[in-house]
Amino acid sequence: MRRLIVVLVVLAGIAYAAYQQRLWLLLHVAPVIADLRDPIAPHREVEWSSGSAPAAVAGQRKPNIVLILADDLGYNDITRNGGVAGGSVPTPNIDALAASGVAFSNGYAGNAVCAPSRASIMTGRYPTRFGFEFTPVPNAMPRVFALMAEQSDAVYPTIIHEDRIDAMPDFQDLGMPPSEITIAEVLKSAGYQTAHIGKWHLGGTNGMRPEDQGFDDSLDMASGLYLPEDSPDVRNAKQPFDPIDQTLWSIMRYAASFNGGDKFAPEGYLTDYYTDQAVRVIEANRERPFFLYLAHWAVHTPLQASREDYEALSHIEDHRLRVYAAMVRALDRSVGRVLQALRDNGVDDNTLVIFTSDNGGANYIGLPDINRPYRGWKLTLFEGGTHVPFFMRWPGVIAPGSQFDAPVGHIDIMATAADAAGAELPTNRVIDGVDLLPYVTGARQGAPHEALFWREGYYQAVIADGWKLIVSGRPDRVWLFDMRSDPTEQSDQSAARPDKVAELQRLLAAHNAQQAEPAWPSMVESPVMIDKTLADPVEPGDEYTYWPN
Repeated sequence: MRRLIVVLVVLAGIAYAAYQQRLWLLLHVAPVIADLRDPIAPHREVEWSSGSAPAAVAGQRKPNIVLILADDLGYNDITRNGGVAGGSVPTPNIDALAASGVAFSNGYAGNAVCAPSRASIMTGRYPTRFGFEFTPVPNAMPRVFALMAEQSDAVYPTIIHEDRIDAMPDFQDLGMPPSEITIAEVLKSAGYQTAHIGKWHLGGTNGMRPEDQGFDDSLDMASGLYLPEDSPDVRNAKQPFDPIDQTLWSIMRYAASFNGGDKFAPEGYLTDYYTDQAVRVIEANRERPFFLYLAHWAVHTPLQASREDYEALSHIEDHRLRVYAAMVRALDRSVGRVLQALRDNGVDDNTLVIFTSDNGGANYIGLPDINRPYRGWKLTLFEGGTHVPFFMRWPGVIAPGSQFDAPVGHIDIMATAADAAGAELPTNRVIDGVDLLPYVTGARQGAPHEALFWREGYYQAVIADGWKLIVSGRPDRVWLFDMRSDPTEQSDQSAARPDKVAELQRLLAAHNAQQAEPAWPSMVESPVMIDKTLADPVEPGDEYTYWPN
């Protein structure tokens, strides 16, 4: 019997070692192979297109349009809404942008996750209209999830669809179809020079790259480190409780590419580098109308701050919070530098600036306050996942200090930009977005939308007439909230108001009937605690939902 126990222990050790070896190979050996196959060249300067102004109509130059998109910025991360680290890290430039134009108090992301939101921004359409329902992820990520799930004893386990992983196309082959008409294409047809900087996440092959979708120039985020991990100028914060974080640190590199060319190293801290390039775009195009899409990676994981920003926040004792706050500080500095570049080049008064975040802050960074006062996180359809900072500034058109309270969304950005530019929207497809300018200037009254919708598989939501319904297939339940009296979603009214549940379910059904089938399936279904970060212990009875990627 004793010998049998020894044998079983040895076999268990061998099995565990094999598991660890598989995981180690995925997280460490695969990136080395990628480096050999796809090397990153030293830094090189990029040459942005420049040119003279086209003939103006009636002496009026079209307004420039600058769209600044943050990644995973929490509602509470800017001091206007409370502020990261108890409000001790000011965001004066983002706050000033909001104060000098209109703040949408109920601004909503296109989805609770990055890629579908970006697809809605680019097209002015619900991305489910063209099958962009689930989020493309690097192919290694679901395999890492699968290996980790084998060892998991979680209360709510991650569900892996391994049969779909092997059949899934490459990550870069998943994206927004070339048949979609983007905001860049609409503005380019109206005489605009168009430039993209930063994250894309809408496909990298078969006509889906930025330069294939209307952008004259694109400085693309070719990977996801803000600085090399071992740089003396970086301060890193790793999350041992987050398998996504472990994957990112292993597979991501410090790289950019220009107009689809070879990868090369950026210069300096990534947020600052993107800002440097945005300033150069403004300088190169000050004589002609331009559209600049500055799609920051900040403040998405991996959490990396510049040493300078980190050292400026010595009052924050918690290392992770300090790194994150330093990242917010850099993002705010970027906004200030872009606004200053508009002033320096004499185009500030003739530029529509839009600032927002692709979705709410993520629970997997382990910081509990980033979306206050709202419940939920990125990946959830609670307000913490979709209710985002959303501001527009256009001197002489939008009155400073304006506030607009009716629900609006990312889908409205394209129609608003087209109106500002005097450009024609496509007429051969449904455009879900609404031009917001008449509403914020007072030329039109009422609410722009009768309803707003979100959908990722069985996980769906609708807001209409002050009520919000969330429908989930895992767990199989609904939530109903009266947003006028309960904007932070504390009191589920689904049992008390079955009539309202049925009414909103009919709206969802009518909306779903107009959407396309998903262009690719979900591979992973991840549990998300609605009121806890990923660093918090999970207990039976915690309110949760599942997110199908």
